[in-house]
Amino acid sequence: MKNCMRKNICVLRELFYLRFHALMVFRLDFLAPFFVDGSMFFIQLLAFGAVYSHVDAIGNWGRGEMIIYIGTFSLINALNMTIYFFGVNTIPQKVRSGELDLYLSKPISPLFRLTFENISPGSVPLIIMSIGIIGYGIRTLHQTLSVTGVIGYLFWVLIMTILYYEMEVIIRSASLYIVSMARLEQLEEACIDLCMKLPGIAFYGEYKIIFYLVLPYGIMATLPVQRIIGKMNAGTAAYGIGVVVLFSILTAVVWKQGLKHYHSASS
Repeated sequence: MKNCMRKNICVLRELFYLRFHALMVFRLDFLAPFFVDGSMFFIQLLAFGAVYSHVDAIGNWGRGEMIIYIGTFSLINALNMTIYFFGVNTIPQKVRSGELDLYLSKPISPLFRLTFENISPGSVPLIIMSIGIIGYGIRTLHQTLSVTGVIGYLFWVLIMTILYYEMEVIIRSASLYIVSMARLEQLEEACIDLCMKLPGIAFYGEYKIIFYLVLPYGIMATLPVQRIIGKMNAGTAAYGIGVVVLFSILTAVVWKQGLKHYHSASS
């Protein structure tokens, strides 16, 4: 176990080095994401401002909670874009081209390498901007934060980022079973777009089943916000952790079974 962890850390360090080296060879590729992602972030803020400018409350959440929610979803998405999105997103292309063969031939988990080989420093400003929005929301809410509240909030942001990762891997692992990914990617985009605008507390009935369990985008920012504003009970916490564990198992099964269906380009 220790040897495996040590090997993964060494590989991770080399992947970071190779990625930064490649980015700095082409300086524009390194700097462009700062401008592009920053511009998209401000456009997103304008859209949110238009939607919520005349809305006093959604459910039992007021303006302060909604600002924290928007900032939290943006933070999780920014962590996704910075750490693993540009690696995981290449899975379908590598399956179609047969390039996945090269990953399977190496003495390291192919998913581990795919996850971390394309980190994006250009998305780091989105993390900073998202933290700024969260801070503004807390100030609007006039709430005093405790150390345990902040630690709890960061914990939920972390495991919801893991859940976000698991959903991306599951969806893109479908390329190991089917030819076209267009519909699944459209479904993913539609769900994320909806849940970035509406918190989980706004869903009821079958919609809550869909966005709390089947496609759990509805809990990704909702649970961290509930934790930081002190409205998370033990049942909700247990449910959130249970969903993450469930999807961790599902991700491992879907990926491993998918590799068995993968037809090597050399076969």
